[in-house]
Amino acid sequence: MAAQDTLAASRRPTEGQLALARQVGDGGTHSEAAIRTVPASVYTDPCYYERERSAIFDRMPQILCPSALIPDPGMAVPHDSTGRPLLIARDGQGKVRVFLNVCRHRGTRLVEGSEVRCGKRLVCPYHAWTYSTDGRLLALPRPESFPGLDKGDYGLVELPSLESGGLIWFSPVENPDWSDAKTIGADMDAFGTRDHVLFRRKTHTVRGNWKLIMDAFLESYHVTRLHAKTIGPFFKDGVTSGDQIGPHSRSAVGRLEQMDGVDLTDMAALRRVITFAYQMLPGALIIPSPDYINLMTMMPHAHDLTLVEDFMLIPEAPATDKARDHWERSWALLDGGVFASEDFRAAELGQNGLASGAIAELTVGTLETGVHRYHEIVEEALRAAN
Repeated sequence: MAAQDTLAASRRPTEGQLALARQVGDGGTHSEAAIRTVPASVYTDPCYYERERSAIFDRMPQILCPSALIPDPGMAVPHDSTGRPLLIARDGQGKVRVFLNVCRHRGTRLVEGSEVRCGKRLVCPYHAWTYSTDGRLLALPRPESFPGLDKGDYGLVELPSLESGGLIWFSPVENPDWSDAKTIGADMDAFGTRDHVLFRRKTHTVRGNWKLIMDAFLESYHVTRLHAKTIGPFFKDGVTSGDQIGPHSRSAVGRLEQMDGVDLTDMAALRRVITFAYQMLPGALIIPSPDYINLMTMMPHAHDLTLVEDFMLIPEAPATDKARDHWERSWALLDGGVFASEDFRAAELGQNGLASGAIAELTVGTLETGVHRYHEIVEEALRAAN
C-alpha cells in the first residue's frame, strides 16, 4: 500500500474539506441546543413520495455510477433503476454519453441485461440496426426498403450528462446547472477518485423509504451504537462537522486517532483521522474510507422500496492474492456488514415502525441536526418545483 499512500500524499484537500477537518479537530460543530422533529408522513405517505419523484428525481442532476464502471472507450452498460431505460456509454474518443436505451426503428430495447459490454457497435436484437457508442446510426439491413431515410436523423436519443471527478452524472431535463456537480468533482479529484478502479458492485433491495437510508449517513449519534460490532470502535462519539454544496450535504466524522501533529493538508494523513461523507440530492452517498471509496446510488421505486447500488472503488487493481484478500475483507465489512446488515436493516425496521402509526413525528437531537437540515433541503426543492 506504500505506493498508494505516496500517490495520495501528493494530493491536497479542497478548502471545504480542510475547513471541516479543522472543525472536527476543534471538537466538532456545536449546534444550537434544541430538539427538532421530522414528520413521519414524509416517509410513509405515497403522495409525498410522488411529489419527491416529480420535483427531485425527475428534474435534478443525479449520479448514475463511477467512471470506473466503464473506464475504456467502446464500453456501454444499461441502467434501468432510475425508472428510465438508460444506456451509459463511453464513445471511441473516451467521452461519456447517456442515451435512452431504445432503438430508433421500432422502439426495441437496444442493449439487454445489466452488465458492461465492450465493442464499437451497438446492434439492435430485433432488426440489427447498428449504432456507434457516440449514438450515430451506422447501418441498417436492406436500406433500400427505407427510401429517403437519413441516418443522421436516427441517432440514439441522448440526455445531458457530465463526467467530473470520477463520477458520471445525468440530467432528466435539458440545460441543467452543473456547477454543484463540478464542485463535488473537485472534492473527488482530491481523493483521486478518477484514478480508482472498480472492485465490486452490488444492488440491494431495501424495503424502506430512501430518506431513511440517507438519515443513517447524516448523523454520527448512531455510529458507536448501531455499528458497535463493526466500525463503531474506530470513531469518536459525536465529533462531527458539516456544510452544504448547493443542495448536497458534506460531513466529516472524527476517527479515534489523535489529530495533534497531523498535517491536514496531506490527503493521505487527513483520511486516516477523518472520514468524510457526501449526502447528495437526489439520493446518492459517497463514503471515502482511508484507502478506498464507496459510492451508493439510491433509486426509489415506491415510498417504502428503494434500490441501492453500491460500488467499491480502490486505488489500483489487486496484483496479488494478498491484495485481493485485503479488498475482499473490506468489501465484506462495508457492503455486507455495515451497510446491508446494519444501516439498511435499520431503515427497514424504521419503515415498519413508522407505518404502524405509533409516532406522528421523529425526534432528533443536537447530534442529529444533519437529518433535520436534509429534510429542510427536500422541502425547499418541493417548493421550488411548484
